Amino acid sequence: MTEANRLAVEFAELAERLQASDFDMTLAEVLRAAIAAVDADLGGIMLVRKGRVESAAVSSETVVRADELQLEAGDGPCLEAIAERDRFIIDDTEVEDRWPVWCGRVKDLGVRSVLSVRLQTAAGTLGALNLYATTTERFSENDAVVGTILATHASVALAADKEREELRGAIDSRHMIGMAQGILMERFKLDRDQAFSVLRRYSQDRNVKLREVAAQLVDSRALPE
Repeated sequence: MTEANRLAVEFAELAERLQASDFDMTLAEVLRAAIAAVDADLGGIMLVRKGRVESAAVSSETVVRADELQLEAGDGPCLEAIAERDRFIIDDTEVEDRWPVWCGRVKDLGVRSVLSVRLQTAAGTLGALNLYATTTERFSENDAVVGTILATHASVALAADKEREELRGAIDSRHMIGMAQGILMERFKLDRDQAFSVLRRYSQDRNVKLREVAAQLVDSRALPE
């Protein structure tokens, strides 16, 4: 089997596994597959959540620290991959001049080569896949292509998982609000719209999310003080 055919089979199998995974399992599976596909030593995934970039999956404590250093510096290949929607290869952190502060610090961690690939869908950027090696010149343009293909699979799977989680959250919220409305309707002889208006007024007056007001009412059978 040629290298191209082997990768095609592996990517197809990965896509099937991702369909059966939840969000955290998807992250772990993508990271494991990416490290193996390009023969990296370490790896991590950083995601954009509520406008902030944070570590979402790591293969070791070294990656945790590398992520922290990049966020502290406010500059680095992962952050630039996210911002510029591009991919970046660092052949040697000791001589790399694009991100000198971060490279100097991760070199001291033993990281010498880096491959950062953006994670994105048509709806926007999700984050970046970062692969590290302890020796120089470990990642080629071919590795970048492989990483991009993996990132595409990952982005689609992560976006689908996120959409499912948001849908479940919306359904749970509607169910909780519906139960709270029922309590108010029974206790105060209100109709559904009146009960919802009471919940909304408490939410707005106290700057508390509507779902939280409903949850407290369901749990304590009393509206928040």
